[in-house]
Amino acid sequence: MTAPVITTDRASADEPTYHILLIEDDEGDTLLVEELLHDTGLRFELTTSTTLAEARGALADRRINCILLDLHLPDASGTGAVTAIRSLAPHTAVIVLTGLSEAQAGTEAMAAGAQDYLVKGKVEADLMHRTVRYAVYRSQTERANAEAQAARLRAEENARLERGLLPQPLLDTSTVRVTSRYLPGAEMTLLGGDFLDVVEGDDGLLHAVVGDVSGHGPDAAALGVCLRIAWRSLVLGGHRGDDLLHLMERILIAERGNQQLFATCTLLTLDQAAATATLHLAGHHEPLLTTVEGTLELTASHGIALGIAPGVDSWPATVVPLPAAGALTLYTDGLTEGHNGPGRERLGVEGLLALIESLPPTPPATHVDLLIKETHELNAGRHSDDVAVLRLDWGRQPANG
Repeated sequence: MTAPVITTDRASADEPTYHILLIEDDEGDTLLVEELLHDTGLRFELTTSTTLAEARGALADRRINCILLDLHLPDASGTGAVTAIRSLAPHTAVIVLTGLSEAQAGTEAMAAGAQDYLVKGKVEADLMHRTVRYAVYRSQTERANAEAQAARLRAEENARLERGLLPQPLLDTSTVRVTSRYLPGAEMTLLGGDFLDVVEGDDGLLHAVVGDVSGHGPDAAALGVCLRIAWRSLVLGGHRGDDLLHLMERILIAERGNQQLFATCTLLTLDQAAATATLHLAGHHEPLLTTVEGTLELTASHGIALGIAPGVDSWPATVVPLPAAGALTLYTDGLTEGHNGPGRERLGVEGLLALIESLPPTPPATHVDLLIKETHELNAGRHSDDVAVLRLDWGRQPANG
């Protein structure tokens, strides 16, 4: 492998540098290609290899955006050489060099994935110039199209997961107003394992859950969807409290396979007739209660997260008296674990409460949107985590939301 050769002869100031790898085992042909490239006026960096094995090392060590490939190498030939080099550099332009007697070799090489071909002995500087430029442009366009298609597929997958993680509340007669939001932790990423749901049972009580599966990405998201669907089915089937959480833990263990995933969650049962909320915390934090007097964090007993110590089955219930009008907000820790401004301090629950008190009086949906927006601005992208928020309003709307 020769050292890279750089030329700027006749190249304009705005001309890009083409990083070219020539894979050719004939010294005479290699010299001719180098001379042609000099005559093109392109700004280029040339690296040469005599075998596919050497080319593999060059591709690993250097940035290459165009490959000139001879079809008769000691360790690869014909369309097999094209297939092999495309597998090594799928997003790099490949131009095949063929002999005068190989009439079909060029078209077969393009069918195998090459961007273009040149016939040795019939190549002039202008043709080489156009071929390199257009091949690199086509390769870049193909890569951009592939990335756009991947982004579309990712968006569709996110939408499918979102439908599973953010279901429509199942309410019949309840007058409780439900506001829910879910934001992934980073742009262009799969939703994580946060989940939430609200259903009205046959007993007329309103049941809600907010949970968070450890980790991020498709595995956590799939498990989150599974737990959310299991929770809804079990609640509608009449399961409550410890029994419900025990069954959810069994499902989590069965579905996580050999991955050591666990989940935290808050279960809430709202009884408007009795003016109470019953809480079960499985490794999760307490909800917030908003009244005309302001917002505070409820005090409740804690139980262990699901999947941490299977069989412990300890999730004590806490019954909280409710005012005639108010709101309960359940959320995942993505809302509080971000930074509280430019320093290193985290927002935390205290910072969240202070932020809530500083927001202007708005309808519930606007209030939740503002809250998420403000926490994201304070964090300034330094901590990345999914955020799920579920707010339940009843009676006359509280003054701050």
